[in-house]
Amino acid sequence: MARPRAFDEKQVLDAVREQFWDAGYAATSLEDLMRVSGLGKGSLYAAFGDKRQLFLRALHSYTDDNHGHLREALTEAPRAVDALRMLLEAPIGDPADAGTRRGCLLANSTCELGNADPEVLAHAHRAYETSTALIGDCVARAQREGDLPAGTDPIALARALLAAQQGIVFMSRTGLDAATLTATARSLAAQLLPDPSGD
Repeated sequence: MARPRAFDEKQVLDAVREQFWDAGYAATSLEDLMRVSGLGKGSLYAAFGDKRQLFLRALHSYTDDNHGHLREALTEAPRAVDALRMLLEAPIGDPADAGTRRGCLLANSTCELGNADPEVLAHAHRAYETSTALIGDCVARAQREGDLPAGTDPIALARALLAAQQGIVFMSRTGLDAATLTATARSLAAQLLPDPSGD
């Protein structure tokens, strides 16, 4: 009979994910993974496979968590248009904070590995399509609530909002001050989410 694992798999994946997010794939060594996970090489690879497989598991867990948070934020807001505006301002934090500067793990990983690893690129494509669909559902709800023009294409607007949000994430990595980022987000919201009444 196989011995039960003496560690929390989710806890290990979370720790490994933070390491990859902080340092990137190439700059993360096996020693780094052993240090943050608290596991030896044998236990780590027996449970998760090699470095690449461990990275892919961590990346999948990141996108799954993000989609869960996005779905919750978009569906639980009293008015859909407010959730869409919040989407644009969500990446804005303290530009001096390391958490703000490290950006989005999915975007970072796609930039680093997308040209060399088709599986990473395919995962990124699927993840962004899922995000687009979730945002598109929220756009459609905002239309039903009378807060966006009825003739708007929900998926086209969702893609524009996601592209704008990712642009703000990237800008935040440069250390741009929060006031400028907020003003940029609000300018984008005014252009992408116009009031149908014209007020």
